[in-house]
Amino acid sequence: MLFGQVANFKTNSKLPIEKFPIAINSNLKKSIRIQSAEEVDDRFHSRLTCKRKTYRYIINNSRYGTAIFRNQETHIPIKLNVEKMKEAVKYFEGEHDFKAFKASGTSSKSSVRTIYKAEIKQMPNERIWIELTGNGFLYNMVRIIAGTLVDVGMGKLEPKEILNIIESKKRENAGKTLPPQGLYLVNVEYD
Repeated sequence: MLFGQVANFKTNSKLPIEKFPIAINSNLKKSIRIQSAEEVDDRFHSRLTCKRKTYRYIINNSRYGTAIFRNQETHIPIKLNVEKMKEAVKYFEGEHDFKAFKASGTSSKSSVRTIYKAEIKQMPNERIWIELTGNGFLYNMVRIIAGTLVDVGMGKLEPKEILNIIESKKRENAGKTLPPQGLYLVNVEYD
């Protein structure tokens, strides 16, 4: 499975650009692989010049979970109401102040972000994918949104309460921060 991690660096190397993945991979752990390399404008910055990012949070909603994927997904054994979660996730779309969904100590000056697309996908093998595409995300924002959607799936919140939580701008009104296992940066888009 390929994911959208992008990095940039400056170099004076004479190595042909198509050889960079081979050269870099020979010095990396097997858990990370460089798929391709390209030359970009000096003003390009992999984090600051992106226009859209898509994150996916994977929940294993089976009764017992799995040993093999325990570090790649979050196991929630309580059966979640996916239809309610699908209804709730749509309230995140649009431009909002996501102050209620940011971790304490976040250094961002503004908590206003735009979510272009928010989806819940019921996958085979009792997996639930939460996918969010936006112009940027606050620290732990996706994991807090996922935790809030799990509260909806458990019946602790009604879908329409999402808007009230957003408008409150109070972190204590949102759900808990889910663990990092299951969070993936899937795609990064540039102009």
